[in-house]
Amino acid sequence: MQTDTVLARELRHHYLFCALTEAQLERLLQTAALRCIAAGEHLFAHGDAATQFFLLRNGCVKLYRLSPEGNEKIMRLIRPSQTFAESILFMETPSYPVSGQAVEPAQLIAFDRETFLGILRESFATCQAVMAQMAVRIQAHWDEIETLALQNSRYRVVHYLLGLVPRNAQGRVIVTLPTRKMVIAAHVAVTPETLSRTLRGLSDEGLIEVSGEEVTITDVDTLRRHMH
Repeated sequence: MQTDTVLARELRHHYLFCALTEAQLERLLQTAALRCIAAGEHLFAHGDAATQFFLLRNGCVKLYRLSPEGNEKIMRLIRPSQTFAESILFMETPSYPVSGQAVEPAQLIAFDRETFLGILRESFATCQAVMAQMAVRIQAHWDEIETLALQNSRYRVVHYLLGLVPRNAQGRVIVTLPTRKMVIAAHVAVTPETLSRTLRGLSDEGLIEVSGEEVTITDVDTLRRHMH
């Protein structure tokens, strides 16, 4: 893949790539590939042999599993600038632990697993920095699992909305829902009716304003206090 200055700058702010030197990042991008997939198209299926991990540039991708009864459980909704499937990096026999499907047309960068591992093998400092960042990421995922498993529906919806807010944002903030409300409802483990009712309740309380796909959080700190 030809080096993209904008992409390289974007990667500098990402936890997986921020510790890489210029030469290491250039080497990784040389084996990366741009992928465009249509809405409904699968990127990979649960159990497929895995050679790549991904960064979403635009669109939305859902990661999900099917229950033995065939019911779909959305594990994560990927938003632009987020990576996914990086867990394959350290598997002895790498395979995708979930299925990945585009919810809407999506553009991705596919990174080669072996190239990234080669960079880590050659530099202990880079490997240590990446592992430290991954540990923080894993803790965040455990916190999200706890939220989905133990908290009530209102808490889960508020937690999801706050997850869309840019880091360090304060005051009045407008966020855009990355996909259909039906998909979001499945992700936060509520029914679409419960999601709509919860959003309406938050709106009636003056905590948010909803207009189509845009949600205005009238005050981020006030909404955070409603999680306690």
